[in-house]
Amino acid sequence: MMLSFFDQFMSSTYLGVPLIALAIALPWVLYPTPSARWLNNRVITLQAWFINRFTQQLLLPLNPGGHKWAALFASLMVFLITMNMLGLLPYTFTPTTQLSLNMGIAVPLWLATVIIGMRNQPTAALGHLLPEGTPVALIPVLIIIETVSLFIRPVALGVRLTANLTAGHLLIQLIATAVFVLLPMMPTVAILTATVLFLLTLLEVAVAMIQAYVFVLLLSLYLQENV
Repeated sequence: MMLSFFDQFMSSTYLGVPLIALAIALPWVLYPTPSARWLNNRVITLQAWFINRFTQQLLLPLNPGGHKWAALFASLMVFLITMNMLGLLPYTFTPTTQLSLNMGIAVPLWLATVIIGMRNQPTAALGHLLPEGTPVALIPVLIIIETVSLFIRPVALGVRLTANLTAGHLLIQLIATAVFVLLPMMPTVAILTATVLFLLTLLEVAVAMIQAYVFVLLLSLYLQENV
């Protein structure tokens, strides 16, 4: 029984081919392509409004040098939200529950922000490792601590997204199993449990959106330190 709870996080295969690539590429087909016309339909207008509002909010604290990342951040936000939301549907696979995928996104983007800081302003980038006014005796210790905290950032990005989505999916499956088991024996308790399951599903929808936003927001804060 415990193994079956984690089967949902295993990448499905068909004829020996992993379907995770299809799960990653398919959501982009769901979004309509903006046209060159002056007037678009409501779906494209709503899509453009959401992306514009998100990009403005995200890039507000950044200087003009960081605005080059607008397209990348907006695409990443849409990608993560779509992956997280589609994973809540029955009989679907959620690629963002895989730590390898999340780390594959977090590490290169974090490394790019660090490289930009080292190239554009090496003194300020290295100055983050040692706060101003630090006592001489604490300098070696603080440099080690700040260096470890710097390298732990991509790990925190990937693990946070993976852990939140995995915990939510497991909790939903556990409560759903309890509803099916209790329904023949105690219908009243099963109905109450189903109500809790419905509320938890709404919470997971919010978590799916919030975690995608937090992932991109933290990347923008790392970029802000280096531009």
